[in-house]
Amino acid sequence: MTTLDDGRLRSLLLRQDVLLFGVLVVMVVFFTVMNPSFFTPFALANILQDWAPVMLLAIGETFVIITGGIDLSVGSVLGLSGIACAMVMRSLHQAGADPTLTIVAGVAAALVAGSLVGLVNGLLITRIRLAPFIATLATMGAGAGLTLVLTDGVQIAGGPNAVILLGNTPYLDVLTLPLIAVLAVLAVAWTVLGLTRFGRWTYSIGSNSFAARGAGIGVDRHLVKIYLLSGLLAGFAGVFVYFRLGSGSPTSGQGQELAAIAAAVIGGTSLFGGSGRLSGTVLGALITTSVLSGLILIGVAPNWQQVVIGALIAIAVGVQQLHLRTGKGSGRA
Repeated sequence: MTTLDDGRLRSLLLRQDVLLFGVLVVMVVFFTVMNPSFFTPFALANILQDWAPVMLLAIGETFVIITGGIDLSVGSVLGLSGIACAMVMRSLHQAGADPTLTIVAGVAAALVAGSLVGLVNGLLITRIRLAPFIATLATMGAGAGLTLVLTDGVQIAGGPNAVILLGNTPYLDVLTLPLIAVLAVLAVAWTVLGLTRFGRWTYSIGSNSFAARGAGIGVDRHLVKIYLLSGLLAGFAGVFVYFRLGSGSPTSGQGQELAAIAAAVIGGTSLFGGSGRLSGTVLGALITTSVLSGLILIGVAPNWQQVVIGALIAIAVGVQQLHLRTGKGSGRA
């Protein structure tokens, strides 16, 4: 093997998504040895059900962070969108509306709610010139508060029975229709980020927004679209959770913004902007959601999940800093 081939192999093995795959394999082996129930179709199905909403939030977060921003509102948007979905479905179901129409209207309400918050985030950042951290922190608090106002802190149920059937009927033991929809969204997002002008502009803005403006890219318009996308995906995550539980909970999005940011950052998306791969985000989300299931199965309190995620974020950012000092990037797509 030539020196060039050795260099390429070493570069491949040091890619963050490749390293993460190794970490995931080691983690699966560890938890399986500790409790063989971890490596079963039933456990995998539960992990994927936990992974799907985090993945949706993390896709939006990946786009946002690549531009050099952050979206702290996605957890609140998940909860608010789920409540919007639940309230519309309950009202139409109690009025005797057709179940299909009821479901379509509920899903549309959730997606509109998520998109509106995303649009507000984008406008606060591009028109009012608030820092992304401040803008999305404000909508995070407003979204969480509005969710409690609308529900008085209680779950909203009363939708069509078809919701539970659609959300929990398994295919091939591990898949459900909502999960298949999430995988389809992931495939589209992967294509957009890696193969389209929209993706190239996203990386360009994160690498150097001044140069992007000079190249003729409408930076502000693109950023509004990015935050709108993040809100839309958070709305979809709210729909997923509603279909899984059959009700909307005002607390369903609590802490999910941390899980989403962790998935993206652990997956190699640089907090400094300009680089990241959805392949890494997928693995980051799998690792963060698998930790909870694994800890529960080996008898460790699930509260330790937050400790583990915090440690993984610190390690991931440390690795990013090392890459910057050595002149290595996280790559794209």
